[in-house]
Amino acid sequence: MEKTYVVHTLKPLIDEKSRVLILGSFPSIRSREENFYYANPSNRFWPVLGRIFHEDITDRKAFCHARHIALYDVIYSCWIHASSDASIEVDQVNDIEALIQGTDVHTVFTTGSASSRLYDRYIRCHCEHIALPSTSSANARMKLDDLCRAYEIIKEKTDEED
Repeated sequence: MEKTYVVHTLKPLIDEKSRVLILGSFPSIRSREENFYYANPSNRFWPVLGRIFHEDITDRKAFCHARHIALYDVIYSCWIHASSDASIEVDQVNDIEALIQGTDVHTVFTTGSASSRLYDRYIRCHCEHIALPSTSSANARMKLDDLCRAYEIIKEKTDEED
């Protein structure tokens, strides 16, 4: 399995009003190509958020800002095969504590076991951390309704004040 060295190319989506931060492990090839998070059409991240917020998400960036959701990833650079989280060899992680300074972020969510494991291993942050299941189509055992139930906590936390 040949791995490629890749540096994170997406800017964090965050502003001073952000209340929750959702972290993946590292952007997929498709997300890097489209320059936005969870861009693979088979990934259920956006359909899940649409259902839990009862909204048809047409502008993902505007939706996140309006709902006080920040998006980024745990890893800044790594060796990776295609988009496989299982193949990741970490080179450098993102400074999450610095990222959220000056914001209202009080809860960090990780999406999937790889991002959760990497977060626990490398990140030191004062916020509450909640691990969520992956919305990737590779996580086929989780049905859409199950994911929506698990992700409902995001809506609850965005409604909370710091």
